[in-house]
Amino acid sequence: MTRPPTAAQRRVIDAAEPVTGRLRGTEAQLAALVRRGLAFRHPRPPHDHFLTPAGHRLRDAEAAPAPEPPKEEPGTGVFAARVGGEEDTGADGPARAREVHSAWQGLLELRRMTNPDGSVARPCGWERTHLVRAAALALEAAGHRPAGPDTDGYRVRATPQPEAVAVRGPDDATLRACAATLEKAGWQVGEHTDPRTRARYLLASPRRV
Repeated sequence: MTRPPTAAQRRVIDAAEPVTGRLRGTEAQLAALVRRGLAFRHPRPPHDHFLTPAGHRLRDAEAAPAPEPPKEEPGTGVFAARVGGEEDTGADGPARAREVHSAWQGLLELRRMTNPDGSVARPCGWERTHLVRAAALALEAAGHRPAGPDTDGYRVRATPQPEAVAVRGPDDATLRACAATLEKAGWQVGEHTDPRTRARYLLASPRRV
């Protein structure tokens, strides 16, 4: 049975960048994580190290569960895509736009590194284990506005169905625009009607091929 990571290695895993899984540590720590199958060394310069899917699972399994919807905590520097419906959405403007763009580019790089064929057009393993955050990031990166305390917009929520999220919006035009964005980002999207409220919504799943 594989021994668990040491405390020092655990700190390196916990400190990995949230989306890309980029690691920072000593050469010995990083090499040990590679041997355990929890990290890999990128073949291209500057040869950074990143968490493997197993490394992501280990980190996420021991992380404290986050409230729904996830929020960005002031002063922590932790990025969280806006799923819609947050009471405190934080500051908008150029700084937020840069954060969202950087997070989306990081996710595309993660797709390239972890999809077997290097495709960036198809969601990766991280997105399949963080469905709501991944779908919300795709929408926010494309310029869609999430619902706020006093504004209409998209809302992304988990569903009982495996590998599927529900996306709701204030009108059909918003839903169509969100559907087009998610399909372009590699998701399969279908439009449905809630049998109780008769409201239209999207059901989206990350595409596998």
